[in-house]
Amino acid sequence: MANKKTVFMTGGTGNMGWAAFQEMLRCPDQIDIRLLVRKSRKNFDLLGEYLSYPNVKVIWGDLKDYDSILEGVTGADYVLHVGGMVSPAADYKPYTTAKTNITAAENIVKAVLAQPNADDIKVCYIGTVAETGCRNYPIHWGRCGDPIKISVYDHYALSKTIAERTFVESGIKNWVVMRQSGILYPDLLKNMEPIMYHVPLNGVLEWCTVEDSGRLMKQLVTTDLPDEFWNRFYNIGSGKEFRLTNYEFEQLLLGSIGLGDPKELFDPNWFVLKNFHGQFYADGDDLEKYLHFRENLPVEMYFERMAKQTEFYFRIPKLIPTKKAISILAKPFMKKIAQTPKWGTLDWIKTKNNDRITAFYGSYEDWQKIGGYWSMFETETYDKRTSAAADYKLDHGYDESKPLSELDLSDMKKAAAFRGGKVVSRTMKKGDMRTKLKWKCGLCGKEFEASPTLILLGGHWCPYCYLPIEKWNYDEIAKSNPFFAQVWYNDHSPDEHNVYVYDEIFDGWEPKTYDLSKKV
Repeated sequence: MANKKTVFMTGGTGNMGWAAFQEMLRCPDQIDIRLLVRKSRKNFDLLGEYLSYPNVKVIWGDLKDYDSILEGVTGADYVLHVGGMVSPAADYKPYTTAKTNITAAENIVKAVLAQPNADDIKVCYIGTVAETGCRNYPIHWGRCGDPIKISVYDHYALSKTIAERTFVESGIKNWVVMRQSGILYPDLLKNMEPIMYHVPLNGVLEWCTVEDSGRLMKQLVTTDLPDEFWNRFYNIGSGKEFRLTNYEFEQLLLGSIGLGDPKELFDPNWFVLKNFHGQFYADGDDLEKYLHFRENLPVEMYFERMAKQTEFYFRIPKLIPTKKAISILAKPFMKKIAQTPKWGTLDWIKTKNNDRITAFYGSYEDWQKIGGYWSMFETETYDKRTSAAADYKLDHGYDESKPLSELDLSDMKKAAAFRGGKVVSRTMKKGDMRTKLKWKCGLCGKEFEASPTLILLGGHWCPYCYLPIEKWNYDEIAKSNPFFAQVWYNDHSPDEHNVYVYDEIFDGWEPKTYDLSKKV
């Protein structure tokens, strides 16, 4: 890259942002860095040594403060929007989370479009895997364009999805959305929150290391990328080695610090059965092909390295020869977390919180079936090769073999019909994925405008009933939306249910039985 670039980044003191900041510091001849940081004693102490760096500028401000955002954006070549409120704080403060994350997106868009060279500024928005929600087997392989399906009670994912839509439909010429997976970082061991039990043991996640995340941001800025890279969605993951079931993750995490087998520390019915996000990425290698950010370390080696970077007291269990003694001491503490009032899974059972029980287990009877003994619970393993993804790809409702440049109004009609709605617009320029069309939702009957990029490549649909701003209405949506039904009925119907096949003659979708009971 011949010219030095000015990069404005939010979230620089968070896990991903800090890793990106450290990576970009290694390129002083290539990058001038601007960080938007909340004014606090902690942040002053953290950033103190960098305040005198000639290629670093700290803007003390807030994501909700437009003037601070404008200061950072003015004169920037790249805007990396990494910041925002995340879980578990987002779970405890849903209103503040929505206000912060959505307002930040609006402020950045407004500031970019206010620049005289707006078309030259490249904007990266970090979304989240949580946008596509629970993807337990057999729909555990996901890709961009799959249905947005925010897990019930996940206000963080809701705010991120609305913010994502804000960027995509903003009119910014060069944007990219990268949906971040779970991040592995040493301080992960400190997160002893009840949310740790909101994760199905047989659920899956393709994790991303914090080092890979940092390199990703640096590579985005220092790599000359083709036009085709921009105005797309990508999933961020560290690849095959980091595709883990949640039980495998617990084994690696606890084993790395000497706490031993999860079966010695937890009971299986402390963990939920569904309603938590996660998937293996069928398209996870797309970003790597462009940006080459992965370290490609064996997963066991990475966990061992991560453990060595933690405070010494986390590694004390490795010095205790009798693991039984560890479990006797640690298990009551772990159970206490599951009993946390309002947020703990065992508290839901104790207080008969039927709304939470239904969302995360199905019913009280489903929770009872898990049992408190590991002999009654079967842990699963799945094929982690990318080639296996072909067997589980969801239907996006249009001919994906066609180049985007060849898609036209007939393709939009098929996609809309598969979502239970229709295209109201009468014309579309072939291959124009950016110009908004008018669509109509088949459930609420309302019309809305959205670009083909947002609908087909991002997996969005009706903003009135598809985004659960007031309530989660997924049963009703699934009945009228075959596209969405693919990700809802996996957890909410018998093994056999109706999916739909496009009928060219009748220009509509006809039901067809599909068996979801097949195992790997």
